[in-house]
Amino acid sequence: MAPTRSKAKALLTGATLALLAIGSLVVPRAHADHSDRAKVVGMRLMCMCGCNQVLIQCNHINCPSSAPMLKELEAHISTGQADDLVVQDFVQEYGDQVLSSPPNRGFNRLAVLLPGIAFVLGLGLVTLVIMQWRKQIPVTASARRELQSKVSPDTLARARDLADRETED
Repeated sequence: MAPTRSKAKALLTGATLALLAIGSLVVPRAHADHSDRAKVVGMRLMCMCGCNQVLIQCNHINCPSSAPMLKELEAHISTGQADDLVVQDFVQEYGDQVLSSPPNRGFNRLAVLLPGIAFVLGLGLVTLVIMQWRKQIPVTASARRELQSKVSPDTLARARDLADRETED
C-alpha cells in the first residue's frame, strides 16, 4: 500500500504544480490583455495637461493629468465596459477636447471635406480654362497673309520704320 500512496501523493503534487504553473501563466496574460486594451483606448484620448500628446504617450514627469486619467481608464476597462462607452465617459467628463481625433459631425465634418471639395472645384476650373484655350483658333500663315493684305503698304512701311527707330536705342 505504501507504493500506491506515494504514487498518488506524487501525482497530486505534480497536478498541483501543473495547475500553479498554468495559473501563473494565465494571470499575467489577463493583466497584459487589460494593458493592451488600455493602450488601444488610450490612443483615442488626449492628456489634459496641455501637452497635446496622446494619453498613453504623455512623457511629462509627475504629470498631474496622465496618471489619474490612466487609473480611471484602467478602472473603466476592468469593469468590462466597451471601448466606445469608456471613451464616451471621458468625453462627458472632459469634453470633446479629450478626443485624439475630432468627432465626425458638424464643423469638423466640413473641415475634413473642404480640402477635397476645393481640389475638385479647382480641377474643374483648370479644365474649363484649358478647354477655352483649345477652342481659340490659332493664327495660321494663310490668316496672316489675309490680314497683311487688308493693311495698306504705306501703313505697313510706317509701322516697320517706327519699330526700327524704337529698337535702335
